[in-house]
Amino acid sequence: MVLLNVLQRLSESFGWKLHVAHFNHQLRGRSSDADEKLVRRAAQRFVLPISVQGSDVRKFARAQKISIEMAARQLRHEFLARVAREHQIQTIALAHHVDDQVELFFVRLLRGAGPEGLAGMDWSGQSPADPNLRLIRPLLDCSKQQLLEYARSEKIQFREDQTNQSLDILRNRIRHELLPLLRKRYQPALEKTMLRLMAILRSESELVDGIDPLTLALSPRGERENSPEFSQLPIALQRRLLHKRLIELGLRPNFDLIEELRHVADTPVMIAPDTVLKRDASGQVILERVSGSSFNGEAVVVALSENAGALSFGGLEVEWKMDAMPKGPFKPPKSRPGGESFDADKVGSAIVLRHWQPGDRFQPIGMAKAVKLQDLFINQKVLRAKRHKLLLAATTAGDILWVEGFRISERFKLDSHSLRQLKWCWRRQ
Repeated sequence: MVLLNVLQRLSESFGWKLHVAHFNHQLRGRSSDADEKLVRRAAQRFVLPISVQGSDVRKFARAQKISIEMAARQLRHEFLARVAREHQIQTIALAHHVDDQVELFFVRLLRGAGPEGLAGMDWSGQSPADPNLRLIRPLLDCSKQQLLEYARSEKIQFREDQTNQSLDILRNRIRHELLPLLRKRYQPALEKTMLRLMAILRSESELVDGIDPLTLALSPRGERENSPEFSQLPIALQRRLLHKRLIELGLRPNFDLIEELRHVADTPVMIAPDTVLKRDASGQVILERVSGSSFNGEAVVVALSENAGALSFGGLEVEWKMDAMPKGPFKPPKSRPGGESFDADKVGSAIVLRHWQPGDRFQPIGMAKAVKLQDLFINQKVLRAKRHKLLLAATTAGDILWVEGFRISERFKLDSHSLRQLKWCWRRQ
């Protein structure tokens, strides 16, 4: 409400034409409806046009298998972009402030973001729903306390979102628990320090973004030599180039996916049951739609960056899911047909699904050491024709954790120290 008040006061001097847009997330029942009524009254008082839309954010989050916060953000930005296009508006003003910026830094830090993510929000940028629209954040240099004092002094009516008190939400735990502790025990000037760090990260990210890989191949005389191979570029630049190319493809550039693409050229990384990515030697990323049978006899890298997924490969349908270990005393999971559970942190960020190769070694659960997979096939009387059809799963380092038709590897079993479990289910087509 402070943002609307400030923009309205300045609009006549600058010739701005304002349009109010409010998205009702329908997360707080009558309280959400009361927020909407407050915004409608303000627009009516200022004699401004208004667009309002409501949507069931929880239902959308369940359908898309994303967090409520991510679902709300996506739906909200899509709504704002739609209103802007309908009314031929080029600029969307948002009310983010300093406290939002600092909280966002720690949210992204705990989720493992890179420098571009830790740099936080910029004062101006593209809409995530439409790159042709410009987002501005006029209040980004103001603290929440300053905005509250302004609202009280100007008698601006506003409402507090009660969900901001819920400690079930990561951002709220950061706001109410982590930040007060850091201010009290470690850094009283936390906001100043964090904003300075974010400014440094933003400048350095912009520098890396602006580097032309070809300039790294200049001769001592400044003459351009042959363009370097992607693998010869500095690692930071490799990551940034892949980050940009994933965004260009409309994909979320998470760290694990970038690393899988960076390490291996011309090897498919499966991101959906019918979709893979490949990186060629020059660093170009290619998105391909495929059928499961296309990979018979080849390998596919399954990125485990999401909490669940499914794929079809080599005649096998696989589903996987990440879960926290249940509380209480540790109980070894029971083996079940078509399903196993692994220690997710021992497995790592990706699994290579492939067929048996000569020299493969495997240590089934209960065995003291690894043995040749060929010897295991012979001892178990697995027919030669069947051996080549069976699939196995290995880490990106090459350690086999599962072989179709056998128990899991001893090295990747769950134990009392396990924090997360990877549930792995499969079925022959």
